[in-house]
Amino acid sequence: MTKYGNIRSYDSGKGSGTIAPEQGGAVLDFGKSDLQQEASTPKSGQRFSYETKQADGGKECATNLRQQEQSVRQDGKQRDQASQQQG
Repeated sequence: MTKYGNIRSYDSGKGSGTIAPEQGGAVLDFGKSDLQQEASTPKSGQRFSYETKQADGGKECATNLRQQEQSVRQDGKQRDQASQQQG
Protein backbone atom coordinates (compact mmCIF):
# COMPACT_ATOMS: atom_id res chain seq x y z
CA MET A 1 0.00 0.00 0.00
CA THR A 2 1.39 3.41 -0.97
CA LYS A 3 1.92 5.88 1.86
CA TYR A 4 3.12 9.48 1.88
CA GLY A 5 5.61 11.34 4.02
CA ASN A 6 8.19 14.11 4.19
CA ILE A 7 11.93 13.69 4.24
CA ARG A 8 13.31 14.44 7.71
CA SER A 9 16.98 13.97 6.86
CA TYR A 10 19.32 12.51 4.25
CA ASP A 11 23.07 11.95 4.54
CA SER A 12 24.50 11.65 1.03
CA GLY A 13 27.84 10.43 2.46
CA LYS A 14 26.18 7.47 4.17
CA GLY A 15 23.48 7.07 1.53
CA SER A 16 20.69 6.86 4.08
CA GLY A 17 17.92 9.00 5.50
CA THR A 18 14.63 9.15 7.33
CA ILE A 19 11.05 9.94 6.32
CA ALA A 20 8.18 11.05 8.59
CA PRO A 21 4.80 9.51 7.66
CA GLU A 22 2.03 12.06 6.98
CA GLN A 23 -0.47 9.93 8.88
CA GLY A 24 1.73 9.90 11.99
CA GLY A 25 3.72 7.09 13.51
CA ALA A 26 7.39 6.32 13.82
CA VAL A 27 9.97 7.91 11.53
CA LEU A 28 11.21 5.32 9.00
CA ASP A 29 14.75 4.74 7.74
CA PHE A 30 15.59 4.29 4.06
CA GLY A 31 18.70 3.79 1.95
CA LYS A 32 19.83 5.25 -1.36
CA SER A 33 18.88 1.99 -3.09
CA ASP A 34 15.27 2.53 -1.91
CA LEU A 35 15.01 5.76 -3.95
CA GLN A 36 13.41 5.40 -7.37
CA GLN A 37 15.21 8.53 -8.67
CA GLU A 38 18.68 7.65 -7.38
CA ALA A 39 20.29 10.48 -9.34
CA SER A 40 18.51 13.16 -7.29
CA THR A 41 19.34 13.79 -3.64
CA PRO A 42 16.28 14.11 -1.39
CA LYS A 43 16.04 17.29 0.66
CA SER A 44 14.45 17.86 4.04
CA GLY A 45 10.74 18.66 3.72
CA GLN A 46 10.25 17.11 0.27
CA ARG A 47 7.14 14.94 -0.08
CA PHE A 48 7.63 11.33 -1.20
CA SER A 49 5.37 8.34 -1.68
CA TYR A 50 6.73 5.06 -0.33
CA GLU A 51 5.95 1.51 0.67
CA THR A 52 7.12 -0.26 3.80
CA LYS A 53 9.05 -3.48 4.34
CA GLN A 54 10.46 -5.37 7.30
CA ALA A 55 14.22 -4.92 7.62
CA ASP A 56 16.64 -7.14 9.51
CA GLY A 57 15.47 -7.58 13.07
CA GLY A 58 11.83 -6.92 12.12
CA LYS A 59 12.16 -3.12 12.06
CA GLU A 60 9.89 -1.41 9.51
CA CYS A 61 11.59 0.79 6.91
CA ALA A 62 10.61 2.72 3.77
CA THR A 63 11.24 1.45 0.24
CA ASN A 64 10.31 2.42 -3.34
CA LEU A 65 10.42 6.13 -2.52
CA ARG A 66 9.18 8.40 -5.30
CA GLN A 67 9.29 12.17 -5.12
CA GLN A 68 5.86 13.75 -5.50
CA GLU A 69 5.49 16.65 -7.91
CA GLN A 70 4.41 19.81 -6.17
CA SER A 71 2.85 22.94 -7.56
CA VAL A 72 1.83 26.21 -5.97
CA ARG A 73 -1.88 26.85 -5.44
CA GLN A 74 -3.45 30.27 -5.79
CA ASP A 75 -3.19 30.79 -2.02
CA GLY A 76 0.57 30.26 -2.30
CA LYS A 77 0.69 26.90 -0.54
CA GLN A 78 2.25 23.88 -2.17
CA ARG A 79 0.03 21.01 -3.20
CA ASP A 80 0.95 17.77 -4.91
CA GLN A 81 -0.45 17.18 -8.38
CA ALA A 82 -2.29 13.97 -7.39
CA SER A 83 -4.32 15.88 -4.79
CA GLN A 84 -4.80 18.74 -7.24
CA GLN A 85 -6.35 16.39 -9.79
CA GLN A 86 -8.68 14.90 -7.17
CA GLY A 87 -9.74 18.21 -5.59
